[in-house]
Amino acid sequence: MTILVTGGTGYIGSHTATALLQQGYDVVVMDNLCNSKAEAINRIEKITGKRPAFYQTDMMDMDGMRSIFRDYKIDAVIHFAGLKAVGESVQQPMRYYYNNITGSLQLFQVMAEFQVKTIVFSSSATVYGMNNPIPYVEGMPTSATNPYGYTKLMIEQMLMDIHHADPAWNVMLLRYFNPIGAHESGLLGEDPNGIPNNLMPYIMQVAISKLPCLNIYGNDYDTTDGTGVRDYIHVMDLADGHLKALDYIQKHPGLEVFNLGTGHGTSVLEIVKAFEKASGKKIPYQIAPRRAGDIAAFYADNTRAVNLLHWQPKYSISDMCRDNWNFISKNPNGL
Repeated sequence: MTILVTGGTGYIGSHTATALLQQGYDVVVMDNLCNSKAEAINRIEKITGKRPAFYQTDMMDMDGMRSIFRDYKIDAVIHFAGLKAVGESVQQPMRYYYNNITGSLQLFQVMAEFQVKTIVFSSSATVYGMNNPIPYVEGMPTSATNPYGYTKLMIEQMLMDIHHADPAWNVMLLRYFNPIGAHESGLLGEDPNGIPNNLMPYIMQVAISKLPCLNIYGNDYDTTDGTGVRDYIHVMDLADGHLKALDYIQKHPGLEVFNLGTGHGTSVLEIVKAFEKASGKKIPYQIAPRRAGDIAAFYADNTRAVNLLHWQPKYSISDMCRDNWNFISKNPNGL
C-alpha cells in the first residue's frame, strides 16, 4: 500500500512516516516546509533504510497535489498538514481558517478526483471545548475555545458530511492529546521554525541556553499546582496509533472516532521537574498571564482505542523527557 502523508516532514508526520516505512508501507510525503525542514526526509531514510518520495507542495496548490496522485497510486491519506498553534490562531484567525479549512477541502477534492477515499485525519482534543467533564469520551458534545480548535472541528464535520453523502469514503478521526518525546535514535524530534509555541520544544531550548527561561502561562488554575494539566503522549505511541487506525479502517470500513491519549494528566510544573531529572539541567521559569483559549485541564478516556484498535501507549513521562533530551542534545541547532 502507498500512503500519502501530508505534513510529513513535521513533528508527528515524520515519526508516523518512519513507522509506516518500518511496517512495510510505501510512503509519499507532502509538506510546504512552513514549520519543518526537508532534512527530516534524510533522517527518516537513516532510520529506516528507505527514502520516502517527497513533494514540497502546499494544500493551496491543487495542481501540485494532483501531480502526486498522478505519479503514485495512492491508497490512503494520513492528513497532518495544517497550522497548529493555539495562541497564534487567536491572533491570526483568518490565516488559520484559510489555510487549514480551505487547504483541507482542496485536498479532499483532489482525493475524490482520483477516487482515493480512505483518510486518517489528525484531529485534536481541542474539539471537546471547555464544558465537558474530564476525562474526554468520544461521544461527548464538541465545541472549541479558539480558532485552531474550530478548524479541527470544521474539518471533522466536512469529513463526516463527505462520508454521509458517499459511504464509500472510509474516515478515521483521531483526536489526540499533547504529543512530546522523540525517536529513540535522536535523529527525529520536535524542531519548529522560530520560537517554539509548544511546551516541550520551549523547555528544550531553555535547557541548551538558546532561550533564557520558560514562560508558564498561568499558575492559578484549579489544578494540583495551579499550572495547566494535559495528557502528554509519546510521539511514537501516537505514530503507532495511526498505524493501528489505518489497519482498522481497512478491515472495518466506515467512519470512526478515537481518542489517542494516555488517560492521565500531568501539570506543566511536573513536566519541568521530569525534564530536569532526565537532563540534569535546571530549567528556569517565570509565571506569565494565562493565554487566551487555554483551559485548566484535560485528559483522555482511551478505552475505545485500547479495546478496538488494540493500541496501548507504552511510554512514561520519564521516557518522553529522556527522548526529548537525547534529541536536543544531539541536535542543538535543529535538524
